[in-house]
Parts: sequence; C-alpha cells; structure tokens
Amino acid sequence: MEQMIFVNLPVKDLDAAKRFWTGLGYSFNPQFTDENAACLVFSDTIFAMLLTEPFFKKFTKKDIADASSSNETIIALSAESREKVDELVDRALAAGGTPAIETQEHGDFMYSRSFHDLDQHIWEVVWMDVEKAREQGAAQG
Repeated sequence: MEQMIFVNLPVKDLDAAKRFWTGLGYSFNPQFTDENAACLVFSDTIFAMLLTEPFFKKFTKKDIADASSSNETIIALSAESREKVDELVDRALAAGGTPAIETQEHGDFMYSRSFHDLDQHIWEVVWMDVEKAREQGAAQG
C-alpha cells in the first residue's frame, strides 16, 4: 500500500473553505466530509482535512495558531509547469486568497508562487524540472 498523507487544518468557515477549494478545481471525498470536516482531495494519496476549529481542538491540547499573525506551516503543491503554477495561484487569488511570499525564480529549473487561503494558511505552488535541478546540484557540489 502506498503511504498517504492527510494534512489537518483548522478553518473558521467550513462552507467558505469548501467553496474556495472547489473554485480552484479540487473535489472533496464525501465519505469523510460532514458538518465538522471536509476531506480535500489533491491526489490518490494526498489529502487535506479541513476541520472546523471546535472539531480541530478535539485533537490537540495546544492553542490553535492564528495563521493571520503566526505561521504554523507552509504546504507546497507541485505543478506540472510554470504556466500551471500561475494558473492555480491566479485562481486562488481570484477566489479570495491573498498573496503570500514573493514569486521565487531559480533559473530554468524551479519556479514557485504562493497564496494564503481564506484562513491564512500558506500554500506554495512549485514547478521544478527535476533533471535540471539535479544537474544544477551536481555542478555546485
């Protein structure tokens, strides 16, 4: 069995979060979606569990980070091209997201842009030419 990843994120308004991600072209697994949580599907093995803050609180004794003033994580998603990076980030911004980190250009082998979702979590979208990245690393090493 392939290893899977489930990133659990607190959200203030689950319905708004679902509209945001649906607007970016993603879907939710209805089997793991209810009034407290929504299972956002990125691939067959990568998911984000969007949990209402009260429900999220059941899984931790710590305070929930206020992502508008502190950073709990940066989640990176791969894209198949520079154009797909721009397409996804532009859709996120049009859907109510806000810019996060400045665009990162690393020669002809890596490109990334990032955005804050509605709950201020940082999502970085990255394209990388793996072969050119290896060549670049070998040249520096």
